[in-house]
Amino acid sequence: MSIEEKINQAQGAVKESVGKLSGNKKIEKEGAAEKAAAKVKEVAEDVKDAIEGTIDGVKNIINKDKK
Repeated sequence: MSIEEKINQAQGAVKESVGKLSGNKKIEKEGAAEKAAAKVKEVAEDVKDAIEGTIDGVKNIINKDKK
């Protein structure tokens, strides 16, 4: 999980809230989009890490069987 993506999610949430409070729909939508994009990126990183862990586990099993 990336700290950068958490920060981007928080910034998007703040921007979205400012847009809501000020009645500025454009800022609100931009903030919501930024928050969602950061979340998607975070999830993608988590999936990538899980796949890499699975691949490493399979490699270890194969190497163990070769011995």
